[in-house]
Amino acid sequence: MDTRPIGVFDSGLGGLTAMRELARILPEEELIYFGDTGRVPYGGRSPETITRYARQDVAFLRSFDPKAIVIACGTVSTTALEVLRRECPVPIYGVVEPAVQAAAQCTRTGRVGLIGTKATIRSGAYERALSALRPGAQVEARACPLLVPLVENGRYQPGDPVVERVVAEYLQPIREAGVDTLVLGCTHYPLLKPVIASYMGEGVALVDVGAQCAHWVARSLEEQGLRARRDGEGPRRYFVSDATGDFPALASAFLGVDVAGAVEWVDITAY
Repeated sequence: MDTRPIGVFDSGLGGLTAMRELARILPEEELIYFGDTGRVPYGGRSPETITRYARQDVAFLRSFDPKAIVIACGTVSTTALEVLRRECPVPIYGVVEPAVQAAAQCTRTGRVGLIGTKATIRSGAYERALSALRPGAQVEARACPLLVPLVENGRYQPGDPVVERVVAEYLQPIREAGVDTLVLGCTHYPLLKPVIASYMGEGVALVDVGAQCAHWVARSLEEQGLRARRDGEGPRRYFVSDATGDFPALASAFLGVDVAGAVEWVDITAY
């Protein structure tokens, strides 16, 4: 048994979708979330900048002596994961491998769609990983830079004409490619699931990278004997790098629970 916390971070609020799943399947664990809301989004940054930001995020979470760190960010997972793993003695989990395994199992035809930030698509990480698991698989990838800002501003509900138009524009070539599985390669995108599912149609399976990663982490902790096993629900703490005022309302939508009063500001540049 290990009662040390699990650290989770993202460039903004998207990683809360992974946090929500971790809280659901590991209710006894202490979870600490950091959202780099002062520098969101990471997706359009250079690999060097993304890596620098990610190092600071990890350094902050390490101050809590975590037993594991979850990169609930597709951009960091595809750009800086291996660097962070080499530099950090704490086990670090990214979203790519769990999501790719799920996609390889879901697809019947080998035609898989992928949407993500510019940095995620530029990395080619999903394509390489899927090719290793499913040789001959075809990936139709599309960068969707407008989706993260829309979600961060609460624009993700079905019926929102702006969101529906942007989703349709980005996904049209993927739908026309005849994919049967679509990887939501950013943890912000699950909030758009109803809009995306409606556009893609019932025959397309959607892979939530944050949820897949959460289940991967749970299995890993179980196998290593690192589950907390405490009675009752573990503590939840939330940190952001920008003003805390807007966080509770949006975070509550991501998590499905009220987080008012539980959010703290941190100067991430100090790490």
